[in-house]
Amino acid sequence: MSLKWPPKDPDEKLDYSLDWSRFLGTKTISSVAWFIDNASGVKTAVSATGSVNGLSLDNTSNTSTVSSAVFSAGTDNATYVITCAITFGTDSLVSERKIKLSIREK
Repeated sequence: MSLKWPPKDPDEKLDYSLDWSRFLGTKTISSVAWFIDNASGVKTAVSATGSVNGLSLDNTSNTSTVSSAVFSAGTDNATYVITCAITFGTDSLVSERKIKLSIREK
């Protein structure tokens, strides 16, 4: 099951976040990686200032329990599948969440 963020206009630059606190319990995030599915549906790594299929990742940040990313651009009437992967805990466990982001002209 994928999560869903509110849609954004192609001209907007917006910050989206995932709160992992309930999942993590007493553990904390040590690193975060972001991915955007390409046109073939392949999960593609993207770093800050990178772009996949016209959706740009402008900036990333995280606290010990929240991962955040700023997205801009995107193709009108497209829905992107974004994956956030965190590494956490003393044993470097990894977990991922998929999120859908729709681009709609407002």
